[in-house]
Amino acid sequence: MTTVTERRQPIPFIDLAAQSRRLRPEIDRRIAAVLGHGRYVNGPEVEELEAELGRLGGTSAVAVSSGSDALLIALLALGVGQTEGRRDAVFVPSFTFTATAEVVLLAGAVPVFVDVREDDFLLDMGSLEREFEALERAGGAVSRAVITVDLFGQPMPRQPLADWAASRGLEVISDAAQSFGARRGGRPVGSLAALTTTSFYPAKPLGAYGDAGAVFSTEPAVAEVVRSIREHGQSADRYDIVRLGMNGRLDTLQAAVLLAKLTIFEQELAARRAVAAGYTRRLGEASASMGTPWRIDAPVCEPEVESSWAQYTLRVDDADGRPSADARDALRAHLARAGIPTAVHYPCPMHLQPAYEPYGRGPGSLPVSETLAERVVSLPMHPYLDESTLDRICDRIATA
Repeated sequence: MTTVTERRQPIPFIDLAAQSRRLRPEIDRRIAAVLGHGRYVNGPEVEELEAELGRLGGTSAVAVSSGSDALLIALLALGVGQTEGRRDAVFVPSFTFTATAEVVLLAGAVPVFVDVREDDFLLDMGSLEREFEALERAGGAVSRAVITVDLFGQPMPRQPLADWAASRGLEVISDAAQSFGARRGGRPVGSLAALTTTSFYPAKPLGAYGDAGAVFSTEPAVAEVVRSIREHGQSADRYDIVRLGMNGRLDTLQAAVLLAKLTIFEQELAARRAVAAGYTRRLGEASASMGTPWRIDAPVCEPEVESSWAQYTLRVDDADGRPSADARDALRAHLARAGIPTAVHYPCPMHLQPAYEPYGRGPGSLPVSETLAERVVSLPMHPYLDESTLDRICDRIATA
């Protein structure tokens, strides 16, 4: 039972302060070691981190400067840009963060936006097939790759996408910016696609104290190309530039922070899954008796999936079960009055964003993505949410 005082205290959406208090001695020790040896670029902690990430991801890992740079480096490693004088096309889900789409243009290719599934927010294979066929009929751009997004922490199924892409000569990149630490069918993220990227932005399940990311490859030769691109395209000789590259290195200080956080990462993942289960159970029990102006659907997670639960995202409809941004916004205001923060990931799909207008087909073209943008709301999610706080949040949702 929560007290009146507890109910008035604001709840952090992501509680990095609690994590910092827990880890402060180990973080201080790791940072002091970097200050001691002074190798702030390509220090020994970077190599140590790559080994640990590779162990967790089940494949080779290359640490890079951010999740966005990881995606761009992956595209460059595959040579995506132009084919025979025509721009390459990369299929990307529209319901995602802009980084997934912007790197396609930065690589010199064009994004082709694809719809997602309503229940788990993952790329819809039927929509992908339709967009692929439309592009083939139109000609112009050359179909080269698909980027999937493990939105909110649930990995995209490896099959049938891998077979579909292989039969059409397409590469697959998994954008696992929100799902590192997750598993599907017992296999860890990092090994579910030939090329996987992730982000260690501070708010991610595994977060640095600044920007950081990684690229995972099941093919050692590709991993070496990724490593070269990260280092300005150089070979083993620093001044032997064998390909177009970029400055995509991870700072040693960020590697040190991530190594400290990895000591409790599995514990935090277990806590996130317990929090998600607590939300789902409480909201399920309350849904039958809700007398509210909104109806909610909890996130769907398949039985073979161990999500990293980067976000716990509800779908909100009005009292009659119709998608409604007004109902979603009313729920957010209702929670805010009780000191409970929420977030909308994402309020506008990419194909309707002004920056991507030349590459989309306007309103109505990807209906699920457009509807989800009006329905979704994310609740506080972090490993340090206790039972009384979950009670407070879910009790508030159930009452109006």
